Amino acid sequence: MKMPGNLFLVGPMGAGKSTIGRQLARSLHRDFHDSDREIELRTGVDIPFIFEKEGEEGFRRREAEVIDDLTRMQDIVLATGGGAVTREINRRHLAERGTVIYLHTSVDQQLARTARDRNRPLLQTENPRARLETLMAEREPRYRELASLVIETDGRSVKDVVREIVQRLDAGGEDQHRPPPDRARRR
Repeated sequence: MKMPGNLFLVGPMGAGKSTIGRQLARSLHRDFHDSDREIELRTGVDIPFIFEKEGEEGFRRREAEVIDDLTRMQDIVLATGGGAVTREINRRHLAERGTVIYLHTSVDQQLARTARDRNRPLLQTENPRARLETLMAEREPRYRELASLVIETDGRSVKDVVREIVQRLDAGGEDQHRPPPDRARRR
């Protein structure tokens, strides 16, 4: 079977979207893009600086522009930021222009993977666990609604996750218990 065109990875921070995306792209001989990295390349500054100067709303505007541009490309693997699904326009572009894969992870795993990372402005709080729990409650329904595949990443190697993605795409590409995103939206 021919692999679907674009593959878009969504999920919370710490799910492994960038690391898994890079390896997935390598294994499928595709170009890899990371929307957060692209924002940094275009602006010449890091994401915490953008949040400091423009706030989350300014960052989300930039993110929407980058996602629109990147999703127009062909046969790529794209890792999106955890909050990309908060904007309807991003969800539409992701759903219409490729296969969306939700990399699910627990809050415990997120904490372990992001504990020392100072490049995550939303976690610069006294209680990162509470913040991650709130973000998961807000965003997980969007991740699931968009996704053709849901892949569990907790406690798994990058190699195992990539292997599962490729096998499931090879087998038909969609979870049997969930309608594709375009049908889910019409309900």
